[in-house]
Amino acid sequence: MRKLRALITLAAALAALGTLTTPAVHADTTALANAPESTYFSTVSVDPGATVGAPAIGDNKEHGDLWPSCWSDDDDVYAAYGDGVGYGNTWNDIGVARISGMPGNLTGTQRAAGDQIGRIWGDPSQYYRKPTGMVCVNGALYLAVQDLKQGTLDNAPSATIVKSTDKGATWTSDKTKPMFSDQKFTTVMFLDYGKDNAGSPDGYVYAYGLDYNWRDTFDPDPDPADLYLARVPATSVQDRSAWRFYAGDSAGTPQWTSDIDQRVSVLHDDHRIYQNVGTAGRARDLSVISQGGVVYDKPLNRYIYTSWTEYTYEFYEAPTPWGPWKHFTPKDFGGYPWTHTKHGGYATTIPSKYISADGKSMWLQSNVCPCGGGYPAGDFWAYTFSLRRMSLTPSVPTTPDNGPDAARNLAREPGTVPIERATHFGTAIYNDGNKAQNEDDWNDERKPTSWWGYTWPRTYRLDQVAYTTGTMFGDGGWFSSAPGIQVRRDGVWTDVTGLRVTPSYPTSSAAGTNRTYVFDFDTTTGDGVRVIGGSGGTQTFTSIAELEAYYR
Repeated sequence: MRKLRALITLAAALAALGTLTTPAVHADTTALANAPESTYFSTVSVDPGATVGAPAIGDNKEHGDLWPSCWSDDDDVYAAYGDGVGYGNTWNDIGVARISGMPGNLTGTQRAAGDQIGRIWGDPSQYYRKPTGMVCVNGALYLAVQDLKQGTLDNAPSATIVKSTDKGATWTSDKTKPMFSDQKFTTVMFLDYGKDNAGSPDGYVYAYGLDYNWRDTFDPDPDPADLYLARVPATSVQDRSAWRFYAGDSAGTPQWTSDIDQRVSVLHDDHRIYQNVGTAGRARDLSVISQGGVVYDKPLNRYIYTSWTEYTYEFYEAPTPWGPWKHFTPKDFGGYPWTHTKHGGYATTIPSKYISADGKSMWLQSNVCPCGGGYPAGDFWAYTFSLRRMSLTPSVPTTPDNGPDAARNLAREPGTVPIERATHFGTAIYNDGNKAQNEDDWNDERKPTSWWGYTWPRTYRLDQVAYTTGTMFGDGGWFSSAPGIQVRRDGVWTDVTGLRVTPSYPTSSAAGTNRTYVFDFDTTTGDGVRVIGGSGGTQTFTSIAELEAYYR
C-alpha cells in the first residue's frame, strides 16, 4: 500500500449510454484541465474517526486493510482484504470475508484466502496480491486482484478478475495470463451500482482503473493523475476481449473502444497538496487520485468517487459515470499524530448497502495502518472493516427569511456544518457556546491561509460575526494578516463589504487567548460564512474557541 508505506515511514521517523465505436485519434490526457470545484452539495459532513465496524476476533490485531466490497443478492456485503488474517487465524496477503448485518451490529465470516483466490503473476519474492475492486452481478462475485511490489509498493504491473459462484468460498480464473498488464488499468475499481448491480441502467458492469499504482510518491514512476473507465457485459466480466474503454464523447454520447491505448481519462487531477511540511521524512507533495471506490447514490442520482491522501479525503461527484467530475474535500485530518477519535484513512469506499433511503446519509469505509498512529496501542479498530458517518445535502435555491434577532446565533441552526482548513484535535467545538477552550489548525504544513466557518443547507441574512480566539502558542495561533469575513453564494466565497472589527485585531500573539473580536459588515446573504486570513507564527496555524454569526 502506497499510503501504508508513507505511514510506516512516518512511524519509523516518528440512462443513455453510447454505442461501441473506436476514435481515430488517441487523446493527449496530459492537456486535460483539472476537475473544477463542486457546488452540488451545500453541506458535507464526515465524522473525524471511525466509530463502528465488523470487529476482530479475540485478540487478533492484524485484521487487514483495503476492503473493497459489494452488496450481494443474499443481502450480505462481501469484502476483500490485504495484509491480515481477516476473520480466520492465518495471515495472508489477500482474503475474502462476508460482512453481515448493518452498521452498529456487523459480524464478519471468513470465506477464502491466499492461493484459494488467485495466483501471483510476478516473482513471489518480489510481489504479492492486493484486492482493488469487487462487484456482485447475477449472484456471482467478481474480485479484481493486482500484483503489487513488496516493500516499495511502487508498481502494480499485472491484474486480473477472479470469480466465485458460491459466495466467496471458491474462486476461478484464467491462471495462464493476467487480464491487464504493462501497468495499464491494473488498479481496477468496480462501480458500485447497488445490490447485485441492480442499479446499472443497461446491464453492463462498469469499472474504473488507474495505471501504475494507487498513488506513487517516493519513486520516479508517474503519480496517477487520471481515472479511466471501462464497461463489460455482465455475462463476460472475465473475458478481456469483451471489455470496452471510454474513448471520449461525440455530441454528448460516450464512445467506447476495445483498444486500451485509445482510452481517454474521465477525470484528470494533477494538483498537489501538503507541498511544504515541517517534519523531515514525512509524506509530502501528495497527488489526489488514488485507489478508493465509486458508488452510485441512486436517490440523489449522483456518482461519488472517494479518493484520499495521507492527510485528507479527496472526493469527486458527477451526474454520469464518465462525468463531468467535480472535486470536493470533505475533510482534512491534519498532520500526525492521529488519535482514536481523529484520524483519516486509505482505500476509501462507500458501500451502497449503507446509504440511506434519501441518499443523504451513509457510512464511509477506510483504513489506518496500526503502525501509522491511527489508534492507541491495543486498539486496532482502524485496521479492519471500519466505518464512519458521512452526510451530504444537495444545494437547492432558498430565500432567506430570518429577520433581525440579536439572540439568534446562526452557528447553531439545524443542519449547520463547521468548516476549517484542518483540525489539530479533531473536534469542531467552536459553536457550542464555550469561549474558554481551544481548537487549532496546526497540521505540520507550511500553509499560507487558515479559515473557520460554517455551511448551511439554506440561505440566511447576516451582518455580524464574533470570533473568539483559542490559545496563543509560541509558534502560532493567530492570523498573520488582518482576518476578513467571506460569505458563500452559488458556491463562491465572496468578501463582505463595509467590514469593521472591534477591537482592532493585532496580527501577532497579542491577539490574546480566548479574546472576542466582533466583525460588523453590510447586510448580506449566503449559505456559508467564514473568517479567513493568513496563517500565523513559525508553524503557520490559527486557533479558535468560538465563532458566532448573527443578523442584527
